[in-house]
Amino acid sequence: MKNEAALQNVAEKLVEYASEGTTFKTDKITTVPYAAYTDKDIWQKEVDNIFKKLPLCLATTAELKEINSYKAMEAIGLPILMTRGKDGKVRAFLNVCAHRGAPVANNGCGQKSRFTCKYHGWTYTNTGALMGVSEQKTFGEIKKESRGLRELPCEEKAGLIFVILTPGEHMELNDFMAGMLEDLEKANFKDWAYLGKREIEGANWKIAFDGYLEGYHFSQLHPETIHPRTISNLTHYEAFGPHMRIGFAQTEIKEKLESQPKESWGKMENNGFDFVRILFPNVSIFLAPEITQIAQLFPGETPDKNKTILNFYRKSPPKDDEDKAGLEGMMDFLKMVVLEEDYMIGDLIQKGLESGAHESIILGQNERGNQFFHECLAWYIGGDKNIPKPTL
Repeated sequence: MKNEAALQNVAEKLVEYASEGTTFKTDKITTVPYAAYTDKDIWQKEVDNIFKKLPLCLATTAELKEINSYKAMEAIGLPILMTRGKDGKVRAFLNVCAHRGAPVANNGCGQKSRFTCKYHGWTYTNTGALMGVSEQKTFGEIKKESRGLRELPCEEKAGLIFVILTPGEHMELNDFMAGMLEDLEKANFKDWAYLGKREIEGANWKIAFDGYLEGYHFSQLHPETIHPRTISNLTHYEAFGPHMRIGFAQTEIKEKLESQPKESWGKMENNGFDFVRILFPNVSIFLAPEITQIAQLFPGETPDKNKTILNFYRKSPPKDDEDKAGLEGMMDFLKMVVLEEDYMIGDLIQKGLESGAHESIILGQNERGNQFFHECLAWYIGGDKNIPKPTL
């Protein structure tokens, strides 16, 4: 009930904003230097101090539901393997054979209890132990117990799987998430069905992520896709540690909500208003009954590139071929919106910033989510724990 009451409070705020023609605002305008999007040294600090040190949401329970299921992928250029063992526990490893460094699994999802390197045939259990060296009598003596897959810190919570990309780091997930996952726990997201993914590339990862943090651009950039459903430049922000829950008002919010008792507004997500849940540093979740999108944004190989994975879910798997075709169409449409609208302008922004036309971008009073995101980035990059964390 505590979470439902919080959602009701946000719904009331969104109705108030819609009635008054305003939005969540702070009392300041801030700037971000162009270099934050173009400079290689800053990009490297983000990779080293944030993406390699913080818990990243790399997978979901829906992708690894069954015993012996696995997911292999790349994250910031690192090969990652996640597995669910016979004990039901999810583990994460660097997908690197201890012999000569080849991967032991191809990228993708599937079911295996053991993994065999395609180069020389060394075999590992899905708990990371080295179980077999091919033609060992010709290879020589080796201590298998010291040559398992290199394990990474990993924890599963609220239907999401978090990994720290540096071996030996200590994960304090509950402290880091600061109550952010309560919504997903209430929605039983761990029981939802995985539908598939779409992958795209674009400009600097922060240029792309900035677009997930505000609705100021809806009427101009999305006049026929998002804006008919969602009011432009009307958002409400809540912070949970460095994470955010962003409320967006639908165009019919007043008609839909004011026809119902206020006590029920906390249950009316997607029926008058929507949320985008931001998991710092790089994940955006849009939870909806028709189809849910979880976007993972990773820095590319250079500062001017990002790799984005759009993952899709629903409470139930496709009922039949017709249902599946409809869901595939929705996934293609959502990819099109991101690629042809958001990432199209992102590529142009990258060129604009690299031109040096100005020294910094401006974040207005209505763009508090963007301000907060960049403040959190600076705090984690700086590494000075004596300085208080940013607050919304």
